[in-house]
Amino acid sequence: MSAQVEADVHTISPEMPAMFDGMKLAAVATVLYVIVRILNLKCPTVAPDITCQDTPLNCYLLKSCPILTKEYIPPLLWGKSGHLQTALYGKMGRVKSPKPRGLRKFLPMSDGATATFDLFEPQGVHSTEDDITMVICPGIGNHSEKHYIRTFVDYSQKQGYRCAVLNHLGALPNIELTSPRMFTYGCTWEFSAMVGYIKHTFPQTQLIVVGFSLGGNIACKYLGENPANQERVLCCVSVCQGYSALRAQETFLQWDQCRRLYNFLMADNMKKIILSHRASLFGMSSSKMEPADLSRLFMATSLMQIDDNIMRKFHGHSSIKEYYEKESCVHYIHNISVPLLLMNTSDDPLVHQSLLTIPRTLAEKKQNVIFALTLHGGHLGFFEGAVLFPQPLSWMDKVIVSYANAICQWEKHRPQCQ
Repeated sequence: MSAQVEADVHTISPEMPAMFDGMKLAAVATVLYVIVRILNLKCPTVAPDITCQDTPLNCYLLKSCPILTKEYIPPLLWGKSGHLQTALYGKMGRVKSPKPRGLRKFLPMSDGATATFDLFEPQGVHSTEDDITMVICPGIGNHSEKHYIRTFVDYSQKQGYRCAVLNHLGALPNIELTSPRMFTYGCTWEFSAMVGYIKHTFPQTQLIVVGFSLGGNIACKYLGENPANQERVLCCVSVCQGYSALRAQETFLQWDQCRRLYNFLMADNMKKIILSHRASLFGMSSSKMEPADLSRLFMATSLMQIDDNIMRKFHGHSSIKEYYEKESCVHYIHNISVPLLLMNTSDDPLVHQSLLTIPRTLAEKKQNVIFALTLHGGHLGFFEGAVLFPQPLSWMDKVIVSYANAICQWEKHRPQCQ
């Protein structure tokens, strides 16, 4: 009996290592396949897809901004994943972010609120030797101290631009609200106050309007609300905005591209900002909030719930639909007549592909609009690099300044440029 068992062991044991080796190879192959799919390593690097009319200005801009017509090359190992680009932007902002020094300005508003912005003087002479100011509107809940803003401001200063960066009302943790109101998706009051201050204080300056994400919506809405707002504005650049909150809200409830998860995380951040100003927003006598609204805020798991229970009430909107309709730039952007560069990415997990028909159609119909769509970049990521480590300066920073420089040269030497 023992001899038989021993024979069976000798018969089976030579096959076992081979079987385990096969399982290991299969597991490794599976993991590699998943990594390649998640990181999109097989996806090519291509130049942005450009939509615009064939006009002398657009031809000049594309010729003067070769970065717009060349390949955007993200870091090889992770840069082709929109999720990782977005996550790194959200967590880290930028690599080795500089710390530009500016002056904080406080502007009293008619409703008792106090708008704040940071002013940064240029660190060199502009290529046209003119006085040019970048008026910058950051993304949702952001301000001048965010790393991606600091990096862009530092780069712009060195190119000869003065920079004015809006701090969204309630976004700065160390600045108390002076009225029961904070920033919303499309309220242009604080941005308008900042621009008005710049125009009054620097009567010789010309403006470059720049908006990131939610800030892109505010910047475009501001310019389209009133033709007078476009006076002394050379151009506008909008990066990674969604154009229509009403159309975007439906996509934010979908699990496609983990959008529902991003919705939850952004809602959680908004709750923290609102609760940090709880005394001002809920305690002042002029507050439009009720105790029940605070309870609903604690239970909210999406931006739409927060918008419906809190944000829309700051401006007296009767419904969330009305709030989204009135505060989206899609109803104003066609009124912009100055050169307009709209930038988005195909792998942005926050902006659904269906929303990109808005800027594409606009660029097809209006001569002053260029729509640039990159294959990679995530949401405000646009990291560049060789293999693993990204460069301190992003592709987005370079494009905006390159486009602004070209516009300034066009205005300065229009006959020669044409």
